Amino acid sequence: MKGFDPKFRDFPDFIIGITKEIWEDRGIHTLHDYYAPEIVVRSPGSVVVGNQGVIAATMATLHEFPDRVLLGEDVIWSGDPETGMLSSHRLLSTATHSGEGVYGHPTGKRLIYRIHADCHAKGNVIDDEWLVRDQGAIVRQLGLDPKAYAADLIAREGGPEAAVRPLSPETDREGPYKGRGNDNEWGQRLGDILSRIMGADMSVIPDAYDRACHLGYPGGITDHGVGAADRFWMGLRAAFPSAQFTIEHRIGREDAMMSPRAAIRWSLWGRHDGWGAFGAPTGAMVYVMGITHAEFGPWGLRREYTIYDETAIWKQILLAEGV
Repeated sequence: MKGFDPKFRDFPDFIIGITKEIWEDRGIHTLHDYYAPEIVVRSPGSVVVGNQGVIAATMATLHEFPDRVLLGEDVIWSGDPETGMLSSHRLLSTATHSGEGVYGHPTGKRLIYRIHADCHAKGNVIDDEWLVRDQGAIVRQLGLDPKAYAADLIAREGGPEAAVRPLSPETDREGPYKGRGNDNEWGQRLGDILSRIMGADMSVIPDAYDRACHLGYPGGITDHGVGAADRFWMGLRAAFPSAQFTIEHRIGREDAMMSPRAAIRWSLWGRHDGWGAFGAPTGAMVYVMGITHAEFGPWGLRREYTIYDETAIWKQILLAEGV
């Protein structure tokens, strides 16, 4: 890979390798090398600019979860070393809540949850990132309710006026990456499925999904079958029926020894004006950043992993209510 350290055999090896080096091998200082000084890191809960902020957040997380392990399940990517590459990295994290931090006093509880991270890299450096953790899975395993956790977070941040604003088009910061992915057929297929779902055509689920599909959803949910897929997507869209759905980035790939697969980063932006996964409609303006990974087989979409941050959605609802 032109411009990248020769110790990395390919782009997925770079992404998986530096993740282990930073987190598990305690090479936090290497963020000065692997992350651009003015990197923009967007998560549903906030926008951080600069690798100094990333370093501080990394140390805080490792203080709270010192044995944290990040297992890279897949890297779905597009681009080339000369113009830059975008990786959509799906990770499974295990950790023990052993230290004081954003989740409160240590509980000693063992956690397992997923993370999806889209990173743009060129010349051995990441300079743009979109990161979604399954916060709903984390707080539930700590014995907390996502809505109650969001309310407590607002209070700890100084109340509705002082609280950190979650990511939205109003708080986002433009970064150097302007790409939209690639035109591979599998990315187009997943994009069509999600667009039809968000257009209220739920019949696409039994048509396009393998009836034995394996599903991973927010809150640490693992489920199976087209009925479970329908329940999840119906619950989300029903909560925000008038929100604008946008495919922000789309990648499809076919690689040796792997199923055809796709990664899509998408958003919903609009009012909480329906009964669904987030209770009684409040009219609050809400931005949902989601990332979906899918694998395809002979009978359709056979594996799907979709996550968004439930706590960030509840925080937006509660802030709009002045809670």
